[in-house]
Amino acid sequence: MKRNRQDTLILGFTLQEALCLSFCATFIIIAKAVLRLHLHVTGHSMVLTMFFLLLARGCVPRKGAAIFTGLVAGILCVILGMGAKSGPLAVFKFLLPGLCVDIVAWFYPRLSTNYAGCIITGAFAAGLRVVVLTLVELMVGMDYMVILQHMAVGTVMNMVFGGLGGSMVPSVVRRLDAAGLIRHIDADG
Repeated sequence: MKRNRQDTLILGFTLQEALCLSFCATFIIIAKAVLRLHLHVTGHSMVLTMFFLLLARGCVPRKGAAIFTGLVAGILCVILGMGAKSGPLAVFKFLLPGLCVDIVAWFYPRLSTNYAGCIITGAFAAGLRVVVLTLVELMVGMDYMVILQHMAVGTVMNMVFGGLGGSMVPSVVRRLDAAGLIRHIDADG
């Protein structure tokens, strides 16, 4: 199905696609707000973050879908004051994983229906979140050994929970596709 130029409204997405991606971004923020549990387990929030980032890419299989979702989630996080430690850099905590998901999906278009691909991508993308956290710690002036230890533990735990979140995506995308609720576009078309 060909789209008209007027159908493309927001950064190359139709209104329907932009709404779907924005809902996924909103669900990331709602999940972070509601599930602000003090589990004392590093990285537990990455389960739902990676689930919704990969789900966004599965529902709207176009270039930039996960980046758009990460950008909207990051902006919402900053507006709502949820990134207190990192301030405006909180946008990058969502943007970097979104970028990773889109890069992997660019090379492997069937990512959202493959369990191994989603688990590996979810783990790697969640591990990128530590880049921003480390940058914030460096700017604050923490000791390098503490930063290194925090980086190691944070990366491993984020990757574990990110992979767990990614493992839930293929079954959801397959059911949505079977029910005819998502429209597949051939390889980023």
